[in-house]
Amino acid sequence: MDSSHDKNAKPRIPTLGRFPALDRVTYPSDMRNLSVEQLKQIADELRAETIDAVSTTGGHLGASLGVVELTVALHAVFDTPADKVIWDVGHQAYPHKILTGRRDRIRTLRQPGGLSGFTRRSESEYDPFGAAHSSTSISAGLGMAVAHHLRAEEDPSYHERSVIAVIGDGSISAGMAYEAMNNAAVAGPGAERLIVILNDNEMSIAPPVGAMSNYLSRLMSSRKFMGLRELAGKVVKKLPAPVERTARKADEYARGMITGGTLFEELGFYYVGPVDGHDLPQLVAILRNLRDTDNGPILLHVMTEKGHGYQPAEKAGDKYHAVAKFNVVTGEQKKGPAGPPSYTSVFARELVRRAATDNKIAAITAAMPSGTGLDAFAKNYPDRFFDVGIAEQHAVTFAAGMATEGLRPFCAIYSSFLQRAYDQVMHDVV
Repeated sequence: MDSSHDKNAKPRIPTLGRFPALDRVTYPSDMRNLSVEQLKQIADELRAETIDAVSTTGGHLGASLGVVELTVALHAVFDTPADKVIWDVGHQAYPHKILTGRRDRIRTLRQPGGLSGFTRRSESEYDPFGAAHSSTSISAGLGMAVAHHLRAEEDPSYHERSVIAVIGDGSISAGMAYEAMNNAAVAGPGAERLIVILNDNEMSIAPPVGAMSNYLSRLMSSRKFMGLRELAGKVVKKLPAPVERTARKADEYARGMITGGTLFEELGFYYVGPVDGHDLPQLVAILRNLRDTDNGPILLHVMTEKGHGYQPAEKAGDKYHAVAKFNVVTGEQKKGPAGPPSYTSVFARELVRRAATDNKIAAITAAMPSGTGLDAFAKNYPDRFFDVGIAEQHAVTFAAGMATEGLRPFCAIYSSFLQRAYDQVMHDVV
């Protein structure tokens, strides 16, 4: 029978033969015995495959290209799916899907009956937690790590697994992430197997805002911190145990004096970084060391570039966060037929018009200025525009506080994200 009419036939991979290294990888276990040079070739081909696939389906391109090397390193070093990798939000998981048995379906992304644009437990054992809303990965990862520890206490033959939560610099600004980190410090021995990877590309949907973003920028630029820790680590390993303990205290004291400590260390995490998230050999070496230690919870700070390796996306990261179908060579996105003005554009234009004659109007967004149309308001009335970051609960009650004092705040939030502020709408506004 013609396989083209066989409903059970596997989808054809259009790029089969173009990417010889990637062609030999069906599951992560196929990468575990490869050299770093071979892994680098896989990463290059994985990036090209991701670009080719998303050009035909549309989707979240920039975030996926930024984590290609990290994705390869994680699956090459850790024993997934026994070790758990959780992708916060999940929109950066396209390379992860390709490496975990779903390459033949990657061109069904976001199509009816096709692959989800996010991670889904029902889709693959390599997706240990479903996602789409931000900032949930650390909570879920901590829960998994503690569950593994409790199971190991009951069954001595059970080997505790590593749990890795990959979270972006935008997502980590949300309160839920800090609730999880605050709890990790007192969650007991189970938290020792938790590794949080901060994927810092200084670009979520819009540039991250607030004190946390500024803090990460300062932390990234501190080269003294890295030099001191590397030196202290080399010296400490060569010292006898009693002196080693004293040296560790001196190391901690010295780090505090130079950097003021890091927020993550104050929360009980062992901080490593910042490191180049596109340096695959370095990533593999660091992840192997972290895998083999029980000195957790650990936070690895990785610097990446959104859209890395694809020039159009590197030049305009905001336009390639979520894309329509596009021309791979030029990067030009296909435009649909012209229609009536969108609700967002009408809302944005009218709000700007009314604000011109009413100085009590203010506008609030939760990290979505362009998506809500409030970027136009921000350009015209920057003193009355507030981007609170990924903090929908705060945004709603912040607006309520403004209203009590006579302002007319417009708090624009996607309906999906407003689910998070339902309590605030009901209790603080209505």
